[in-house]
Amino acid sequence: MFASNSLRKRIGAATVAALTAVTLTACAGGSTTGGDNAGNGGGNAGGDENKIVFWSNHPGSSRDLELELIAAFEEENPDLTVELVTAGSSYEELAQKFNAALAGSDLPDVIVASDVTWFNFALNEATTPLDELWEKEGLDPDSYVDTLREDYEYNGKHYGAPYSRSTNLMYWNTDDLAAAGLPADRGPETWEEFDEWAAKLKEQTGNPALVIPDGSNYLDWYFQGMVWAFGGAYSNEWEPSFSDPKTLEAAKFLQDQVNKGHIEISTDPTVAFGNGNASSLLQSTGSLAGLTDSATIPFITTYLPGPGPSAATGGAGLAIPNGISDTRKSNAIKFVDFITNTENTIMFSQKTGYMPVRKDALEDPEERTFLDENPNAETAIKQLNENTKPQDYARVFVPGGGKRIGGALDKITNGGQDVEKVFADLDKETQQVIDRDITPNLKN
Repeated sequence: MFASNSLRKRIGAATVAALTAVTLTACAGGSTTGGDNAGNGGGNAGGDENKIVFWSNHPGSSRDLELELIAAFEEENPDLTVELVTAGSSYEELAQKFNAALAGSDLPDVIVASDVTWFNFALNEATTPLDELWEKEGLDPDSYVDTLREDYEYNGKHYGAPYSRSTNLMYWNTDDLAAAGLPADRGPETWEEFDEWAAKLKEQTGNPALVIPDGSNYLDWYFQGMVWAFGGAYSNEWEPSFSDPKTLEAAKFLQDQVNKGHIEISTDPTVAFGNGNASSLLQSTGSLAGLTDSATIPFITTYLPGPGPSAATGGAGLAIPNGISDTRKSNAIKFVDFITNTENTIMFSQKTGYMPVRKDALEDPEERTFLDENPNAETAIKQLNENTKPQDYARVFVPGGGKRIGGALDKITNGGQDVEKVFADLDKETQQVIDRDITPNLKN
């Protein structure tokens, strides 16, 4: 998720200039003042310093919730208005729109920046460091959960504030587990145990034991944890490791599970699980609230199979463009701080399933009561401290990494192609991008 100290030391100013032209890809509205602005692309061409333009893809189907947060902000700040713009249906689409906007002067004030896009925006100097803004406005960045805040740190500065933050979770149909004679209060501890469970579940239900998204819907994010559990990785810093024997073992296991019918790759896995057509689901914490409301089956949430750490953090933060006025930046950081404050992050978390991003959120009596009554919501918070680690460079720092890996995973699952060949090609393609866009600009 974040650049290591060695990364921060080795990337110099030349990288910023060299990567400015790199096309950005990603993982994983309306307005209280008059609706989406389709006429000017949702920007603020007039430079109205009393108006904040917020570009979002509404993570976790949060559009109405974002409008609620905006209304509360406007009530507290009557001199400011906020326009919520749907800047894409995904993190990738939003990043592409922002990348295109950088060529002009029509920039928003706040954008949603995913685990993949924030870093390249920071390298490009497309977004502004928040540290001076926090200090100028008397805000307290230390009140954010340390791990989540530091995910946006590069060269001693922070280029995002945590917002819709998540980890991978397993969701299990407890009726199916009980019917198959399996424990209904936990998930499998390893992927080898999953294979044993899957055979029993498929025999009992006739359905796949697990349904997961395809490569265009962030399978590359979910599969990363399986790779770690097998002892592999997508890369060792800037060195791709898709052809490492342990990485290949994980990929062959995935392919074998698909061939056995234990795992189904789906474009809409959440619906399939919620309707009882699969015994388990591998998805984001951001799916929890929707499933809680809509699922027709009882379920529990669990960590991903280990050995751990075997889950990646993900989701998105909020960033502020560099090319807007200082006044707009000050307004923007006030808005960012407000919609992620303790009260609002608790509300956002409870209504979406994302993790609270402020330290004192868990000390709030109402939040503690909510978690006690909804243990599924606490799984992600516990897993954050016990079973997660930073994502591999090949996915989050190499331009186009997630999309490239997702395409390869589609080839070996839905396409049934040879794992070793596909992953050798993936190694080669990733290395080419590193050699072209990154290595020449690294400082020793």
